[in-house]
Amino acid sequence: MAEATRTVVVGAGVGGLVGALRLAHRGQRVTLLDSALQPGGKVHTQTVEGARIDSGPTVFTMRWVFDEILRSVGTRLEDHLRLTPLSVLARHFWDDGSQLDLLADTEASEAAIADWAGGEEARRFRSFCARARAVHDALEGPFMRSPRPGMLELMARLGPTGLRVLGSVGPMRTLWQQMGREFRDPRLQQLFARYATYCGSSPWQAPATLMLVAQVEMDGVWSVEGGMSAVTRMLAQLARDRGATLRMGCSARRIDVQQGRVRGVELATGEYLPADQVLFNGDVAALRQGLMGPAVRAAVPSQAPPRALSALTWALHAPVQGVALERHNVFFCPDYAREFDDIFRHQRLPRQPTVYVCAQDRPGPLPQGAPERVLALVNAPATGDQPHWRDEDLDTCQATTTRFLSHLGLQLPLYSPGTRRTTPQDFHRRFAGSGGALYGQATHGWTGIFRRPGSQSPVRGLYLAGGSVHPGPGVPMAALSGQLAAEAMLANPVSISRFRPVATSGGMSTP
Repeated sequence: MAEATRTVVVGAGVGGLVGALRLAHRGQRVTLLDSALQPGGKVHTQTVEGARIDSGPTVFTMRWVFDEILRSVGTRLEDHLRLTPLSVLARHFWDDGSQLDLLADTEASEAAIADWAGGEEARRFRSFCARARAVHDALEGPFMRSPRPGMLELMARLGPTGLRVLGSVGPMRTLWQQMGREFRDPRLQQLFARYATYCGSSPWQAPATLMLVAQVEMDGVWSVEGGMSAVTRMLAQLARDRGATLRMGCSARRIDVQQGRVRGVELATGEYLPADQVLFNGDVAALRQGLMGPAVRAAVPSQAPPRALSALTWALHAPVQGVALERHNVFFCPDYAREFDDIFRHQRLPRQPTVYVCAQDRPGPLPQGAPERVLALVNAPATGDQPHWRDEDLDTCQATTTRFLSHLGLQLPLYSPGTRRTTPQDFHRRFAGSGGALYGQATHGWTGIFRRPGSQSPVRGLYLAGGSVHPGPGVPMAALSGQLAAEAMLANPVSISRFRPVATSGGMSTP
């Protein structure tokens, strides 16, 4: 009987979990490592005043990705997760006192926009939805589902119809420029330009094609019973059920390369895990910086791209008063351009931030005055590895955020007991080499989508997954990256001709 391929997966984020699950299902001997005590990577919770609060990704979209992954391993998503579709995708607030719900029913959204901004803007919204769907459908197969395509390869896959669709939005146009063409009302321009931040980018530098994110949300947003961590717990358990070994609280120190190919992973403890192939599911900046050893620096381009957004967040469990909240809420600052100028040009916290508030016990009635689980977030520069961070700057941003929300009618007690504040420095400590960037590299410029590494690296036997590689950031995209990596690994079976490991006195075995 042929020996099973030994695979080590470094990083138990969504991409690593999906890769481990798919490979274990196909009979490989999979060991999944992560320095954290729980699987999930950026999907994580914090306990505040006895309540578990989602403190990473909070939006479940692109359900079809997880439906397909679970079908591929012989089960069904509905057998493991309870999902509830949200009728209100998000509630939006502006400092002029206006607010708008974007609804799952696009016709209902169109009617709401007509009442709110007039019939002309409602007709523009209808046209925008058609264009966003066309862009999404053109790119889903040739880009999202495909191994990292080059520019010429993508153009060939798009064909004449797809090229006409992309040409209609002007591929060299920024998302902000495109929204200026789509809408006359500056509030709608701001609302839909915000989708650049889903990729950690500035609307003034992100390509117009990111308008497809609107279609992703209009295809459905769900709440997950048990929170987003229920998704990663599910993936981890399914991987275990298929024979994968998960070693949490276990840090990788070096990916070993011998004679031009991967041979194993050395742990921080000195233990050595022989491997026929390795799937690295961390920020690829860690490879570039040599944090996994000098031999794998060649796995990614040597030139560092611009980092994506980081964040300053507050997780709290306290009574919230004022304007009625939905599950997802956005409080827009009045000077949107200055916010991104502060972050990307001056690399400082925005003086007047837009605030995202996830009210995790909504929708649904809450007893008057009862505490509820809330995550509040403002965008921040990914400079968590720099020494300029000062507590007084963080405190100033927190005070500004509190006053701004109060001005818009929301009394959010960010100073309540037990509130957990997380900074770019904290994110950098958790995700090595990232500087706190939560989305890998920023998608800036019309060629930005081609700069992310693909799943198969130039180092033989080393594969990549996660939000910093193709097809991009976000929970479903990271899941797709894990699926693409597993498919590449299965399509390139290794010849199992193994060196005998030699034990060293330090407790490490090396081939």
